[in-house]
Amino acid sequence: MLKLALLYQTREGQTVKILNAVKAKMEASGFRTILFDVRDPLLSTHLNSFDAFVLGCSIRYGHHHREFCEFVEKYSQLLNDKPSFFFSVNLTARKPERCQPDNNRYLQKYLARTQWKPDLVDVFAGALQYSRYDLFNRLAIQLIMKLTGGSTDTSKDIEYTDWGRVDEFCDNVISCLASDAQEKPEHAIQTIEASA
Repeated sequence: MLKLALLYQTREGQTVKILNAVKAKMEASGFRTILFDVRDPLLSTHLNSFDAFVLGCSIRYGHHHREFCEFVEKYSQLLNDKPSFFFSVNLTARKPERCQPDNNRYLQKYLARTQWKPDLVDVFAGALQYSRYDLFNRLAIQLIMKLTGGSTDTSKDIEYTDWGRVDEFCDNVISCLASDAQEKPEHAIQTIEASA
């Protein structure tokens, strides 16, 4: 049974909500999973024990979290040596012309400058959570929504996440892991022996 680390950084919680859906699907498919915030001080002591990694991070004002980016750069060699998968969460992805990895400029900019080369990437629309923003962020995000044709009604939160696409991402991760195990039978045998 493969052991997966599900790693994230989130602001208002939508990224971890998505990762919990990934967790449920992966466990239903027979994988062992452990969820970690990348800022958890215990994480570094466990990283080598995982067979694969699924990472998710949200974007605010065009950038992924600084701590997430630092974590990825610090452990890029490990992430590149094992199967690893990434999804980015942002409100821009609510638009059809920005909801795919190849047309989401924030994701593309990040991938162009990181040393990490995930096996699979995706982007999901997040949630507009006015009720959770402080005054500055509420006003700033409301202005951005006005400029980009989004909701400016601060009395309502809106979830834009397409859960069907999240499910497809999980299916693709499972397929990648299955083909990786077939291509590298020695790795699969070591994993089975280690978990026995």
